[in-house]
Amino acid sequence: MPEHVPEAFLKVLADLTNWLESANAPAMVVGGIAASILGRPRATRDIDSLAFVPEERWTALLAEAGNHGIGPRIEQPLDFARRTRVLLLRHADSGIDIDIILGRLPYEEEAIARGEFHDLAGVRVKLPQVEDLIIMKAIAQRPHDLRDIEGLLDAHPEANIGHVLQWVREFSTAMSMPDILDGLERLLAQRKPRRG
Repeated sequence: MPEHVPEAFLKVLADLTNWLESANAPAMVVGGIAASILGRPRATRDIDSLAFVPEERWTALLAEAGNHGIGPRIEQPLDFARRTRVLLLRHADSGIDIDIILGRLPYEEEAIARGEFHDLAGVRVKLPQVEDLIIMKAIAQRPHDLRDIEGLLDAHPEANIGHVLQWVREFSTAMSMPDILDGLERLLAQRKPRRG
């Protein structure tokens, strides 16, 4: 499993995990790193983490990051976070960018609670359940997200697709974006002949 993560990223993941734990911020790593570990390895240039932290604690969260070699990569990062719910950071020693997605939905809080710690060459990293990562990737709907879903399904044929479809259907309806559900259903239909 650790061979799926570039060595340069391991120190960043360690500092990221230590920071969020010391700040008492429920969080897990998502994005390309999670997809590479749980599914099919692929190149990624940054680290994405989903955290569930109330807005009144964002200033303290950012201040604590500095104690772990992590700082903002733009001016006025909290103003940007209030507009986008993404905190744009950079790991000082490595120069690797870190995006903290600041969740606010009950689903996101529950997904973090369901996450599990994995050992990557001695570094403890919390990752989502494979179904939750597929749901997040289905909502994002970029070409590499759909490829990640295929890799996750290949690695986890036991994944609960009914659960995934239920949540993606709910998000698709709530966001008035039927393409989200259509895209996932198309991908699943194309895969059926491969299942043997």
